[in-house]
Amino acid sequence: MMTLWFKQRVHILIGLASILVIVQLLNTFTGGSLIHLGIIPRDVRGLIGIPLSPFLHGSWEHLFSNLPALLVLSALLMTHSIRYYVLASLFIIFTAGILVWLFGRTAIHVGASGWIFGLWGLLLANAYFLRRAKDFFFAILVMIYYGAIVFGLLPWQEYISTEGHIFGAISGVVFSWFSKKWLITSH
Repeated sequence: MMTLWFKQRVHILIGLASILVIVQLLNTFTGGSLIHLGIIPRDVRGLIGIPLSPFLHGSWEHLFSNLPALLVLSALLMTHSIRYYVLASLFIIFTAGILVWLFGRTAIHVGASGWIFGLWGLLLANAYFLRRAKDFFFAILVMIYYGAIVFGLLPWQEYISTEGHIFGAISGVVFSWFSKKWLITSH
């Protein structure tokens, strides 16, 4: 029988995946009109994209390329606590989103990859800042399975928000530093 601890985390991951799929269904049925709710740098209309853009994807392929990493990295981070995961996610989404809005190139920025890079950066930085065995173990796992994600910090393709990746990773590292400073990792 599953423990309450495990059930809660599984339900959150299923809920997160469901929200992303439902939003993509709505976007598909409306001919992609939800994309305009993404981050549009330095445009007042683009401010709504700061909280919404991680849930919007340009295509099903885009969604399904982000979903596995988002769920795995989320699951790893939730081992600290659900509160820690939620605070980290909100910090990453809003900080990276604001930075993309301020400094991103002119485009509509959508997708969960900034959030993914934030979780990735956070899990790696926790090994350095928090120095707990669990965090070292997770950093090793993340490097083995998601080490190649580092190439997403380079501007390879025109239609990929490298800015979102970079600002997401920076946001994750900063949140890890805050975690040490404010000890918000407690259960």
